[in-house]
Amino acid sequence: MEEANNENQMNIELTEDIALGVYSNLAIITHSPAEMVCDFIQIMPGMPKGKVRSRVIMTPQNAKRFMKALIENVQKYEQNFGHIDDDNNGGMPPMNFGTPSTMA
Repeated sequence: MEEANNENQMNIELTEDIALGVYSNLAIITHSPAEMVCDFIQIMPGMPKGKVRSRVIMTPQNAKRFMKALIENVQKYEQNFGHIDDDNNGGMPPMNFGTPSTMA
């Protein structure tokens, strides 16, 4: 039985720089017939533009698996910590995002 478990195990290396992660408060997803591209962007208040902090490219099949896993984990999160409020303009940060409004 232990041999079967060892066959299903995978070693995954997590380097220190990747383990630190990156902060993202916006994601843009684009696709082709063969790939899904997820750009994770950081927008800072008062700054005129955001910066892509990470890009993840995957097959449509893996993107769908990721979507299902993300849905499952959000549901588990909400069971443990309560409902996540997501009524922010369809999930998009406000376009002024902390910058002063202009007046003529």
